[in-house]
Amino acid sequence: MGTTRAKRAFKYRFYPTDAQAAELSRTFGCVRKVYNMALQARTEAWTLRAERVNYNQTSALLTAWKRTEELAYLNDVSSVPLQQALRHLQTAFTNFFAKRAKYPRFKSKKKSRESAEYTTSAFRFRDGRLTLAKMSEPLVIVWSRPLPEGAAPSTVTVSRDTAGRWFVSLLVEDPTIRLLPATDTAVGVDAGLDHLLTLSTGEKITNPRHERRDRDRLAKAQRHLSRKAKGEGANRAKARRRVARIHARIADRRRDTLHKLTTRLVRENQTIVIEDLTVRNLLKNGKLARAISDAAWSEFRSMLEYKASWYGREVIAVDRWFPSSKLCSTCGALQDKMPLNVRTWTCGCGTTHDRDVNAANNILAAGLAVSVCGAGVRPQRSTPGGQSATKQKPPRREP
Repeated sequence: MGTTRAKRAFKYRFYPTDAQAAELSRTFGCVRKVYNMALQARTEAWTLRAERVNYNQTSALLTAWKRTEELAYLNDVSSVPLQQALRHLQTAFTNFFAKRAKYPRFKSKKKSRESAEYTTSAFRFRDGRLTLAKMSEPLVIVWSRPLPEGAAPSTVTVSRDTAGRWFVSLLVEDPTIRLLPATDTAVGVDAGLDHLLTLSTGEKITNPRHERRDRDRLAKAQRHLSRKAKGEGANRAKARRRVARIHARIADRRRDTLHKLTTRLVRENQTIVIEDLTVRNLLKNGKLARAISDAAWSEFRSMLEYKASWYGREVIAVDRWFPSSKLCSTCGALQDKMPLNVRTWTCGCGTTHDRDVNAANNILAAGLAVSVCGAGVRPQRSTPGGQSATKQKPPRREP
């Protein structure tokens, strides 16, 4: 059993002093200001003069901004997080031009995540004590789990969520990740709402419905918030934090559940086959959007993929138009319709199917076909009449 070296982030909660909290708050504000000004400069350069502005040019702009009287306060915080903000903006534009993301958006003081990234020149990490630039005392970190022995962080990201909690994330190269022993097991996974996951083995994993458990408490807190006068008042801020704490509790429980599920799937199976779902489009369904968001299918896939890469497993995504629910996994016959309220059905060959288990079996078969034929092959099965087994859907509209 070999080992692999991978970049891994370890996230911890910490409790800053008043001085540290004030310094970090100033840094967050400056990072947001620099990011927004650079985004505006790049947007205006393109729309008005058809010029592309790169990272080096925005870095020169930052130097010029610091020399102005109006923006002289940018010199009061560490320059590293400001430069990192410009690098993140460059990455956002790179993803946009590669059609991997939408056009970069301006950061909001209330809605955006507050964070600042420090590289090795802007922090000191010795004997388990982390001290950031512009600070005289180390952060009081709750070390909920140890860092890998001998690992030194290359990047430190400090953040504060909407609930007012402070976190620090340390990016290290983890030499302790061991490849799992290879097995011949493979599993198909069908994501759903009645059950969070249905496996091709026939196992159904209950949907915890974390948001529904706290829905009444959340609604009450949101009603209190709606009654507060809009503005920067202390009472409105307190009500907003109360709502944010409930959301944070829901997100923490959801993340914990997904970590346990994905770790178990990766440990037990060599190949895991899932559907290539476009959750963004599915959320346009007004009746199911809340339940789909609570299921967190995108987060499930992200966790599954990076854990599989760590431990030497394979994740295969089946084409989103593959008719996994309407296809008989026994004879390959394709049904014309399969409404969501139909949970069991009988094929013409006499086989009675559980809708979700049948879908998971078809996903597994299609995924194994992809692994044999090669990546990028669209999995299809033919019905006895020769009809293609792809979904009969109208073409998607480009945004």
